[in-house]
Amino acid sequence: MQSQSFKKLSLAAAITLTSACSAISAPSVANETIRIDSQLEQQVITWRRDLHQNPELSNREFRTSRVVAEHLESLGIEVQTGIAHTGVVGILEGGKPGPLVALRADMDALPVTEQTDVPFRSTAVGEYRGEEVGVMHACGHDLHVAMLMGAAEYLAEHKEEIAGTVMFIFQPAEEGAPRGEEGGAELMLEEGLFAEQMPDAVFGIHVWSAGNTGTIGYRSGPLMASSDRFEINVKGVQTHGSRPWGGVDPIVAAGQIITNVQSIVSRQVDITKAPAVVSFGIVEGGVRNNIIPDEVYLEGTIRNFDMDIRQSIFERLTTTAEHTAAASGAEAHVHIDEGYPVTINNPELTAQMLPTMRAVAGEDNVKENALVTGAEDFSFYALETPGLFVFLGITPPDQDPATAPSNHSPFFYADEDALKIGTEMYINWVFDYAAL
Repeated sequence: MQSQSFKKLSLAAAITLTSACSAISAPSVANETIRIDSQLEQQVITWRRDLHQNPELSNREFRTSRVVAEHLESLGIEVQTGIAHTGVVGILEGGKPGPLVALRADMDALPVTEQTDVPFRSTAVGEYRGEEVGVMHACGHDLHVAMLMGAAEYLAEHKEEIAGTVMFIFQPAEEGAPRGEEGGAELMLEEGLFAEQMPDAVFGIHVWSAGNTGTIGYRSGPLMASSDRFEINVKGVQTHGSRPWGGVDPIVAAGQIITNVQSIVSRQVDITKAPAVVSFGIVEGGVRNNIIPDEVYLEGTIRNFDMDIRQSIFERLTTTAEHTAAASGAEAHVHIDEGYPVTINNPELTAQMLPTMRAVAGEDNVKENALVTGAEDFSFYALETPGLFVFLGITPPDQDPATAPSNHSPFFYADEDALKIGTEMYINWVFDYAAL
């Protein structure tokens, strides 16, 4: 029903003129970088603090989506709600023909109890895996939403200067949908986000404790790893520990599987092409010291930076587990839960927008980022259309980012001076992309 509802959105009228990039650019931005005034900056900060005090878990962003939708509607932006459960999409038609540019912000918080001492700290609680937990914007998605709301306000006020159309994507469940549910970018796309017309480019920002306030980390090509979960059930034959020959020991087989799987990365994958990691995180089996059990359960994660290598690891993991188990007389049943793909920044788009990033943040504040083994579901958008995803530093200038609490920490802290830079980045991307 949500998919059909979304497809009823009348995008056709809003984006009739967006089929090709126009050479027309807004005169006000042809030779200068757009800056927001102090009033809008303060409003962005106010939104951020309100969102921070009222965090919501994945697929439960009911208040957040309502705040966003009401704001976009107040600006005269065409709004669709209920996409991928709580997602909000706004369409703003500019005054001139040009491309369709998508800007994305994620809205969900984490099951983390906040331990900072800011006056707007979260005291919210929610349910996670059947238990009551504290809820906190420990990854900075509150900043993402506030910055995009600010960009929407500026762009709506200057829509006659925009060449093309802007799609504002406020996405739920980036941190992953609750078990048994679907959500996030993948579900938004399945429900028709890009169905009526594909954006010419999609842009995203993630705040980053590993950078000082206002710095921009970018990387052409792969930036963030794919993230996949695997399960291996090793089945043997139970017997007494004093008579191992009377059964098939799945513990020994599981140990051999754990060891042999490490050779996939160290001996079978061309690591000069792209790094990869295969790690086991759960090993479960047995109930008593003198009983060899009939089954051992293994679970782990796969991270890598190349989509072809990703598939190769899946195949090699299955083959290695099955054959290793068979050599001991056991069986191995492998299940791979494909998660987020590799986040890949389009090289051409990255090169085109690099001058914009330097103009907004300052030449010395824009640096090439190292590969990040964390994952992001922005990757799904970037597989559909050229994408650019960057990191915005939020650790105060007088603090070493290496010692700052990381994203997902209960002590995660964001310097709000970075909000201005992020808001301006969204705005300038829109104008400068249209001017290409």
